[in-house]
Amino acid sequence: MPPSRPERPLTIGKVLDALREEFPDISISKLRFLEGEGLVTPDRTPAGYRTYTPADVDRLRYVLRAQRDRFWPLRVIREALDALDRGLEPPGTGGDAERPRAPKPAEDPDVPSAAELTRVRSVRLTRAELVEATGLDADVVDSLEGFGVLRPDKSGHYSATDLQAAHAAAGLAAYGIEARHLRPFRTAADREVGLVEQAMSTRRGGGRADDEAAIARLCLQLHAALVKGGLARS
Repeated sequence: MPPSRPERPLTIGKVLDALREEFPDISISKLRFLEGEGLVTPDRTPAGYRTYTPADVDRLRYVLRAQRDRFWPLRVIREALDALDRGLEPPGTGGDAERPRAPKPAEDPDVPSAAELTRVRSVRLTRAELVEATGLDADVVDSLEGFGVLRPDKSGHYSATDLQAAHAAAGLAAYGIEARHLRPFRTAADREVGLVEQAMSTRRGGGRADDEAAIARLCLQLHAALVKGGLARS
């Protein structure tokens, strides 16, 4: 599919045509007034003519509806536009007091659901099977055990979660991240598990497994949000 062409800028006359069906009294002087108030900032051609984008037209519709339907003063409209520019969601169709609001967080696909946390496959792998499945050297497996990343059971077998951790460690090794660098993950995980156990110690009644999984998922969601936020600021 060929790349889509950029939308052509609109002249002030085209903008009036686009708005006039909903706002019959719209005029050039009104558009210039809103521009003078800083509510819309059209581009200028080298000859000085104003040009608007479709986003500018949508912004003008928002301003004009706020004046007509909610009777908002320009100060309130300016604050609402600033909120929209910062990623907040526009208000619904309710009362005059509504303002743009923070969006509801989307489900993070990187965080397993509570149900998935309670569905851990039962598997017991020998060391040789773990090495074969992950491509890790035996000495790397030893290091991962030494730093607490892998925790075989008393019989020396590895669980499904050990297998997941070993695969992750193998992937990180390709970026130069060694077993010794992974100790903070074990420390953080143990602290999060302790936090879940602490929260569960105050709860009574049924549904404990579901509650435990729900708390664990929220901890993982917080962890993922903090990591993503840190990377976005770096």
